Amino acid sequence: MLSLKEKDRPVVRKLLSAGCCVRCVLRFCCVGSSSAYRRSYEDMHKELLAFVSEENSPQSHDASGEGKTDDPPNKRMRVDEDCVTPAEPDSDICPVCLGVLQDFCHPTFAKQVSDAVKKQQFEFDSLVLTVSLPAQLSVREHSCWLHVRKEVREKSMCLGKDDVIQVKDAFKWAVQGKIGQELGAAVLANSPCEVSVGFIHPETEEDCHFLANTCPDCFKPTKNKASIFTRMAVVKALEKISDEKFSRNYPCPPKKPNTRCSALDTSCLHTSVFIAGRYNKFSRELPQTPWVIDGERRMDGSVEELIAAPLLSSFRADGFNFSSSGREDVDVRTLGNGRPFALELLNPHRTKFSRTEIKQIQETINQSSDKIRVRHLQIVTRDATSRMKEGEEEKTKTYSALIWTQKAIDDTDLDFLRNIKDLKIAQKTPLRVLHRRPLAVRQRLVHSMSAVHLDTHHFTLKLCTQAGTYIKEFVHGDFGRTKPNLCDLMKTDADILELDVESVDVDWPPAIPD
Repeated sequence: MLSLKEKDRPVVRKLLSAGCCVRCVLRFCCVGSSSAYRRSYEDMHKELLAFVSEENSPQSHDASGEGKTDDPPNKRMRVDEDCVTPAEPDSDICPVCLGVLQDFCHPTFAKQVSDAVKKQQFEFDSLVLTVSLPAQLSVREHSCWLHVRKEVREKSMCLGKDDVIQVKDAFKWAVQGKIGQELGAAVLANSPCEVSVGFIHPETEEDCHFLANTCPDCFKPTKNKASIFTRMAVVKALEKISDEKFSRNYPCPPKKPNTRCSALDTSCLHTSVFIAGRYNKFSRELPQTPWVIDGERRMDGSVEELIAAPLLSSFRADGFNFSSSGREDVDVRTLGNGRPFALELLNPHRTKFSRTEIKQIQETINQSSDKIRVRHLQIVTRDATSRMKEGEEEKTKTYSALIWTQKAIDDTDLDFLRNIKDLKIAQKTPLRVLHRRPLAVRQRLVHSMSAVHLDTHHFTLKLCTQAGTYIKEFVHGDFGRTKPNLCDLMKTDADILELDVESVDVDWPPAIPD
């Protein structure tokens, strides 16, 4: 049933005289029952005709059927000169929805959308339907509302603009159940899988142009938009323009359009999936991320690419974003328990994996190269990834470095290093990273040091430092930009030949037993 009441008759008459379709009639009569919009257009059309024919009948009450006989409406019924029959689904174009609620609520369109989603080979058990509409629908809606509001005011009734059911909602009520049924998925208000349906209309600028003249401050060109008449800009202008000025510049009710809306390609988008783990890097010729200098790539491969490739393939994702708890230089190995990392997989087509399948992906990564190794690979939430960065600078990291000294040394020259605790150092942004980091002086702590003598000019230095400490610069001083430094402490020039990260003391992600 259409759920129309006697009080709706003046609104129905106005809407029909404007040439509105059945579903737009229901919207402006504030029919909020989703089942009414799911009915076939033909059935709704017949029932609205019956409702109109009852207007002069003494038995008419409402469209629920009370007080009616089962006889069909009288085809010779008298229709007021300002009242016409509702727009046919395949003939007259509704001047408010521009055909969206006429042509695209049929099961054939729902199947068309479903087939488009199936071709993209997404795997999901629920979906949310999103709809984008031409900007001028807001203009036409406003025009029709002003047209109807005058009538209802004369009847001492009230019709607020917010009371009108939105085209978007009416469309969803009509088709989303059919789409979900075709795809075998539940339709939810909040789902990680979004199916998007969009519509365009060639007369958008023609309908909206007057708003740019009356409210020019609402329309500003943007780089990413082909037209200034975006939905948000139009809505903003409609909120600002007075009813009187609107009526002077735009017909109320809206004029009948020459063409219908047409549907854009259906798109499907799944929210990101986040993968976390820890990695070891065993090569001194492997950057963490692709190394590009002056537009030219240096070195083949990177840690992130070696990890991402099997994950992109398994999850059938469109792309990824890589982050980690700090980063090592290309010539630095990461040993011990490894470095925590997180990978955001963009628009994954498959998202559900068992623990065994994730372990198999981990093995694929580890077998792909002897330069890295991944452990504790697991799916995590977006919120969980923030824990990797929380208090990162308060965490500690342990390093092992091979040091060269200009002055000849023996074991006794290194004893004092063991007694240094929580050494405060000030580090200006190193020259080697100044092109990508802002110039600043960072205060850091070297918590402890120890040394093992190798020969007269070499020793191994063990350091435990605050995260974010530049170890190479602490050793050679970076032309005095790090103070104090190892050269100052040992009173001789020194340099670092090899560096390894031994541990990154960030307790994340949770360990997974082998």
